[in-house]
Amino acid sequence: MDDLLALVFGTFPSWSHLVVRLGLGVIFFAHGAQKMLGWWGGPGFSTTVEAFTKQGMPAPVAMLVIAAEFFGGMGVFFGCLTRFAAFGIAAVMTGAIFLVHIHNGFFMNWFDAPGVKNGFECNLGYLAMAVSLMLTGAGPLSIDALRGGKWTDLDAG
Repeated sequence: MDDLLALVFGTFPSWSHLVVRLGLGVIFFAHGAQKMLGWWGGPGFSTTVEAFTKQGMPAPVAMLVIAAEFFGGMGVFFGCLTRFAAFGIAAVMTGAIFLVHIHNGFFMNWFDAPGVKNGFECNLGYLAMAVSLMLTGAGPLSIDALRGGKWTDLDAG
């Protein structure tokens, strides 16, 4: 049972994990809140699901994407079930890369050139951040660290 708790809640005591966690959590909570609640000029839940389904995404998958961004962003930010929350974000970014952005090349359209769509570089960065948290855990100042009760080195033994 201790091994399972260490796998779920264990984390390394590096402050760099906190920086990655807070950055990724803010980004995905904000984007998820736009899609889920319509905050910050976002379309809200039903409009987002409708837009995704018009693009060919099944409605249940669209709902999972919204949930992964919103709840995954909160989970990552607060360091609560961080590995699971980061997995949801990683899944969304993998889908975004291979289903939406890969055909547009690597680079984003930084200068808003007409007719040029965004590549996958930003999504790849977010994916790397999420995978990092899946491997290392939340870091200090997290609910996972409190719940685990100690810092855990998952690579040892």
